[in-house]
Amino acid sequence: MVTIIKTSHSIRAVLNYNEQKVNASVAECIGAGNYPSDVDKLSPSLKLNRFIKRLELNENTKRNSVHISLNFDPSENHSKEKLMDIVTTYMDKIGFGNQPYLVYQHHDAGHPHVHVVSVNIERDGKRIDLHHLGIRKSEPARKEIEEIFGLVKAQGSKEKQQFILNPISTGRIQYGKTESKKALSNVLKMVLNDYKYSSLPELNAILKLYNVLADRGSENSRVFQTNGLLYRILDDKGKPTGVPIKASDFYFKPTLKFLAEKFKKNEERSPSDKRRIKNVINFTLNGNKIIPLTKLATLLKDQGIDTVFRRSSEGMLYGITYIDHTTKNVFNGSSLGKEFSPKAIEERCGLKPTDEEKKEQIQDRIPSRELLIEDLENQKNTLTIPNLVQLLDVLIRAEYSSDYLPHQLRNKRSKRRKRGFSNN
Repeated sequence: MVTIIKTSHSIRAVLNYNEQKVNASVAECIGAGNYPSDVDKLSPSLKLNRFIKRLELNENTKRNSVHISLNFDPSENHSKEKLMDIVTTYMDKIGFGNQPYLVYQHHDAGHPHVHVVSVNIERDGKRIDLHHLGIRKSEPARKEIEEIFGLVKAQGSKEKQQFILNPISTGRIQYGKTESKKALSNVLKMVLNDYKYSSLPELNAILKLYNVLADRGSENSRVFQTNGLLYRILDDKGKPTGVPIKASDFYFKPTLKFLAEKFKKNEERSPSDKRRIKNVINFTLNGNKIIPLTKLATLLKDQGIDTVFRRSSEGMLYGITYIDHTTKNVFNGSSLGKEFSPKAIEERCGLKPTDEEKKEQIQDRIPSRELLIEDLENQKNTLTIPNLVQLLDVLIRAEYSSDYLPHQLRNKRSKRRKRGFSNN
């Protein structure tokens, strides 16, 4: 068995995801823990209200919801009763036995699995610590349950990769294929809560992967002047299409004020997160002397990093944003260090000479004085007046500049002007 735990700021989002699966006939709610009624008598609103009432006991806790998936080997086919016994035992062992929770069996994957939805606020208003819940409690519980119920054991991390908990569908939005607000809502709930970004451009770097744009409008627009925010769907060419939707129209309110709090919170990142992405980029570049930027982006994507290049209308590269889907971090290139800035990356890819190489190239193009004098001797019988003038100009250029004026004279000229004297 493989267990995956995701925490969330929005119990509505997690519950809606599972209920949408039920409505699509690819899942069913098979049980409930610590609810006053049987699961078949619970409407969606009753399911949600039980959670909301508990969360109202401690409104200071922001990350207050858990979404757990228990994944079984494809060879296992457990009854609903056994699945509920497994879930009940698991919830007891991780400290959620007295919490309200709902259990959904999903049928839309190649392996049997259930999703469990719950909150971490207890009856007395205290919160259950979610920090390292997987390592501290879930892993020991998983191993015990495998023995108790005779389940196929998870052998290691490779098996875990088979079971990815996707609370929300995150495919690229195609305008007209699904209802716009619903499609935008799904992407926003996933990106806004799961990724770390410290500016609107960084956020948009992720959103554009899903054909979404957070738009403040032009500086003269009413939206911008009132600190409003619009969310737009983009077409395959990255152009806005359809009718934009106000941030305030979504029930989870992803407004500019909400984002500002996120930006401030994410200003400081974990050193290990920065170190991982820097190591991957360095390793990729060190093995390639000359590599096109498109090839670099492909190689980084294989390591779970999307790269967004920003160019001017003339095609000049002026910005790079890296999106690490492993650590869920977005970094502007320059924030990682000078060697990850646009100019440095082009140089490291062999696409642009370094400052030292530029100097060497200039030096290589300028012949030495000795060679010029030797050439003058060899051509003295055939040298024309214009060519001679040009040659002499090159010879004396480094020693003479018509713009040069001794420092003492410059001061005197400046004083004479101040006193109203003329230089003529």
